[in-house]
Amino acid sequence: MTPLTRQPRYQAAVHDRPLWRTAWRRLRRRPFQYVLFILGVALGVAMMVSIDLASGSASRAFQLSTDAITGKATHRIVGGPAGLAEDVYRQVRVTAGYAPAAPVVEGYVLARQLGEQPVRLLGIDLFAEPPFRSYFGGEAAAGVGDLALFLAEPNTVILSAPLAAQYGLALGDELTLTATGREVPVRIVGLLEPADDVNRRALSSLVFTDIANAQTILAMPGQLSHIDLIANDPVALDQLAAQLPAGVTIEPASARSNTVQQMTAAFELNLTALSLLALVVGMFLIYNTVSFSVVQRRPLFGVLRCLGVTGGQLFRLILAEALVLSLIGALLGLGLGVILGRAMVGLVTQTINDLYFVVSVQEVTVPIVSLVKGLVIGVAAALVASLLPAAEALRTSPQSTLRRSALESRIVALLPWLVLAWVVLGGLGALLLWLNGVSIVVAFAGLFAVLFAFALLTPPVTVLLMRGLTPAGQRLLGVLGRMAPRDIVRSLSRTSVAIAALMVAVSVIVGVSIMIGSFRQTVSQWLNDTLRADIYLSPPSLTASQEDGTLPPDVLAAAAAWPGVAQAVTSRHAWVDVPAFARPVELIALDGDVSQGQRPYAWLSVPAGEVWQRLAAGEGIMISEPLLLKENLTLPPQPITLDTPAGPRSFPVLAVYYDYASDQGTMFIGQQLYRDLWQDQAISNMGLFVVPGRDVDALTAELQAAFSGRPEVTITSNEGLRREALAIFDRTFAITAALRLLAVVVAFIGVLSALMSLQLERAREWGVLRAAGMTLPQLWKLILLETGLMGGTAGLLALPTGFMLAWILIYVINVRSFGWTLQLYLEPGYFLQALGVALVAALLAGVYPAGRLSRMVVANALRQE
Repeated sequence: MTPLTRQPRYQAAVHDRPLWRTAWRRLRRRPFQYVLFILGVALGVAMMVSIDLASGSASRAFQLSTDAITGKATHRIVGGPAGLAEDVYRQVRVTAGYAPAAPVVEGYVLARQLGEQPVRLLGIDLFAEPPFRSYFGGEAAAGVGDLALFLAEPNTVILSAPLAAQYGLALGDELTLTATGREVPVRIVGLLEPADDVNRRALSSLVFTDIANAQTILAMPGQLSHIDLIANDPVALDQLAAQLPAGVTIEPASARSNTVQQMTAAFELNLTALSLLALVVGMFLIYNTVSFSVVQRRPLFGVLRCLGVTGGQLFRLILAEALVLSLIGALLGLGLGVILGRAMVGLVTQTINDLYFVVSVQEVTVPIVSLVKGLVIGVAAALVASLLPAAEALRTSPQSTLRRSALESRIVALLPWLVLAWVVLGGLGALLLWLNGVSIVVAFAGLFAVLFAFALLTPPVTVLLMRGLTPAGQRLLGVLGRMAPRDIVRSLSRTSVAIAALMVAVSVIVGVSIMIGSFRQTVSQWLNDTLRADIYLSPPSLTASQEDGTLPPDVLAAAAAWPGVAQAVTSRHAWVDVPAFARPVELIALDGDVSQGQRPYAWLSVPAGEVWQRLAAGEGIMISEPLLLKENLTLPPQPITLDTPAGPRSFPVLAVYYDYASDQGTMFIGQQLYRDLWQDQAISNMGLFVVPGRDVDALTAELQAAFSGRPEVTITSNEGLRREALAIFDRTFAITAALRLLAVVVAFIGVLSALMSLQLERAREWGVLRAAGMTLPQLWKLILLETGLMGGTAGLLALPTGFMLAWILIYVINVRSFGWTLQLYLEPGYFLQALGVALVAALLAGVYPAGRLSRMVVANALRQE
């Protein structure tokens, strides 16, 4: 052997600088490919960051608002469903002699002058405030205005100076507050200047008023929301609790905040997972781009290897390119994510308002942690997607890099192993999905494993389809019909990656579309089954998640006795503590079945005809399916203990009913038993059944006209209520639909880049065909036929993959996240849409290279560099 051949393999004969020059030259010659690489990273990072910022801003806005109200309080006294009488505060301060204590009345209101956004009205006792909240004369805020007017005049308010400046308001201006269906004019008599940014954001959704004003505006005469305490002595706290009236309890001040975090945890996790799904689609686009870059430079790499460049140098070069481009893409994605986050915060806030609690987001906060997370995950995803192409360049010998056939033969040899990898990875995904009682993160890991498994199956299936189509293509289209599928198989190292990238993107479209459609159909059918009353009466609310109002007794009596009304069913919504769950659960007290026996059940202890008789007799309760699954209860469920004013009481479970109104779980109880235990006679809702033959719309109009001067009642027909419920559903899935649209965009960009690069790379081959006599129409037909076959293959593979994703989302993800069992509904439109997207994207991707190649000079195309 010569001394040259005995050199250690790790010793490079060429420095890295010339390699960087070749990379720079390629960037200048083919900028479009690298732009698509950057775009793949940017879109994935942007979606992840925007979701993080939007949901995080909503959570932080609620947390800051809650903290501003809580102040330095350690505990709070709260009432039961019947409320907290203000006499309890006098008892705490006078009889028990407990201090410090501060009464609070709070509720949400709308103000036209504040952008029609829900703001929290906080009624306070100014003299009891100093130990708890330091906004008035403390270190948290300074202010301007007249506190004497605040105390002496009715309907006066104080708000933060930045909030007033945001809407062009000043001292003395009037606001019109809307609460419980009534409009109340108030006057601004004070402006608070927050001491720092945290207090500025905390005060951005608060309006302060005197406690008596708040009781009037919120229609809470003689009632308090809670009483704040500062309790450092557990013994004194226990003594105070023993002196409180029945149904009045003491809880930690942080209890409400913790409950809110539990409520939205699954919602936020699902949004994060969907944004990661967008990043996965972007990873396929990145892998696609890097693979093409490596394959196209194989001859150059072969020459460089012969000149002494090591495989390690090429490996580092490819990863360094990926690192630089991914950093650019991630930084671009961060900026785009902030812009999208500002646009998406309204969708997230609306969903939280509809499903969980009222929150008002005045601004989008951009924490550095979210940006760093997006940057790191985006760069890491790009590097992982680049590892396989870089490793291929590392392992390839100099001789084989100069032979294209070596790469293609190696790809063909890998086909059986890809099938085996599909079985292994798919089995692993199925195992992760089968595991019950584990974190939802494990289920999402199983979903991603199944998605990657189907991507690995793309090359073998492509070969089988193309070989099967070759004879038919020859019979129908002649020699071009034989060439197109054979060319796809002959260039499998390029075509399979493009088809897999398009398949994954389109399968996401199919899966999410089926999931949303099935969910909507299930909810629509559930509404038809459960909302059987003809007319519904309810108190007005700012958002769909608010059910804390009550109906006046005279309205209830008049509506029930109205001519043409055959039956009235009433309900009372209340939140009660369940010690075993360590959280409150919504309890609905009913005096009849508004579904008239049509309600679907997941489990029954007795026949459906008897269960409502037993409920009315006070023999037990019913629970919803989400409560059963969220709390991991068994079937049949064990008795559940509820905290009542008379102490804990255990209730047998009579049935488990399907419910899609709340993912937190609800319980039904007989109304008479509820009233006996909780001493609460109030009614939240009423459903009216009209006598047969009576015009429902006409009767609805009569009632609306009769109670037009009563803003505390809202009257809606059955059809109107169902329409409103489906509108809430559509708003809830607006974010998911946006992610589906992103998948369409990424799918189009991915196939466009892949197919354009593939066809342009084969310019010499097209030149040979043109020199051999192929006409321009034949060239167009062949290119479009190839791209159409690739798009059709991706679309066909996306159908079973998308169906599997939908099955996982419906029967695993939704059940574990929200406790909802959905019915799978398949519509041909979902599959036709997917095929259409794949075919149109592929055919459009073939137009540009066909047009460019039709203008080529054959002699230039035949020239080998």
